[in-house]
Amino acid sequence: MEFPADRKYTNEHEWAALEGQNRVRVGITDYAQDALGDVVYVDLPEEGTAVNAGQPFGEVESTKSVSDIFSPVTGRVIDRNAALSETPELVNRDPYGDGWMVLVETDGPAQLDALMDADGYRRMVEASSEG
Repeated sequence: MEFPADRKYTNEHEWAALEGQNRVRVGITDYAQDALGDVVYVDLPEEGTAVNAGQPFGEVESTKSVSDIFSPVTGRVIDRNAALSETPELVNRDPYGDGWMVLVETDGPAQLDALMDADGYRRMVEASSEG
């Protein structure tokens, strides 16, 4: 299980990576894709869509279930990973790379301060696995 230190994490198993001053790339974590199983469909918002921290902005459908994707930050979608419409399994193969979901323009990086760092997220995952 991977927990890259250059990202922030949510309780709902999304990651956020700062790219430039006001841009945050968002995806689901390695733990989330593993729990979902084989991803067969990803529903993402169109560019220009407003997203709010802690609120769902899309869905991931797997052979096991359908799960909401929650935004880690508030802002506006400025790019979406169009490759996922043809190749949703990228989420399973490379959740922190080619399997990214959206790029959000925010009012600044301070929103990321409310999220967990890699160590905090790892502890949360390990605690939930023990339960």
